[in-house]
Amino acid sequence: MIYMAQQSEHTIRAFKGKSFLPALTVYDYPMTRLLDELGIPLLLVGDSLGMVVLGYPDTTHVTMEEMLHHVRAAARAKPRGFLVADMPFKSYQNPEQAVTHAIQLKAAGAKGVKLEGGQEVAPQIQAILQSGIPCVGHLGMLPQRVVEEGGYRIKGRSEQEKASLLENAELLAKLGVCALVLELVQSDLAREITHRVSIPTIGIGSGDDCDGQILVTQDLIGGFPWFRPKFVTPVMESASLLQKSVDAWRSEQSERYRKAFSPSPTVVYHRT
Repeated sequence: MIYMAQQSEHTIRAFKGKSFLPALTVYDYPMTRLLDELGIPLLLVGDSLGMVVLGYPDTTHVTMEEMLHHVRAAARAKPRGFLVADMPFKSYQNPEQAVTHAIQLKAAGAKGVKLEGGQEVAPQIQAILQSGIPCVGHLGMLPQRVVEEGGYRIKGRSEQEKASLLENAELLAKLGVCALVLELVQSDLAREITHRVSIPTIGIGSGDDCDGQILVTQDLIGGFPWFRPKFVTPVMESASLLQKSVDAWRSEQSERYRKAFSPSPTVVYHRT
């Protein structure tokens, strides 16, 4: 176990320019507790739970009720890490709705919330911050728009996209988000954004030059073998290990059963 002081929006901001900021996803009590005992400072109850836990094809199917359920489970671990919750699809369409749902996530145990988008969600972010709830920004490939955009692709390749991402990154930092996730952003642009903004950038598939990195924990440990992002190199194959372990247990128990219930050899007596 690694001791870590209680993390907050202020301690997360303080990582900027000082040390690497690791972040991972959590969806339940045991994973939250395990990662918190390792001293992971930012734990995200991500709407990626839609795919890796609930079996949905993408994050647009995740409901507010489902997010609240998983936030409560993670919060029961009482993590010292900064527990952030994704605001699910269509839960922040206007400032009033955004604040209402952010308050619900906070009541469930989240210490902050994450929203996808830039200028188009600036009023929502501002309203949430004014309500006293910290926010994390998210730019680049936005999973909640994957259906609308027809798939996942790297962002920032065109000059127009580059200018828009730079502008939105600076806007979010100015609004007061405490960190900024950059997903599938061209690596040189992610580096430029990192140098320009005063808050930590947290990359996912955006190269190695962000202030931190975040991964879906199941991708990191090889726990979801049916899909693996190209930018992830698992540190282990936990799904394969689980299957092998269960198969060995089943074989051992089957052999014990066979020995216990197989018929005894028939004894034939002969007169002498």
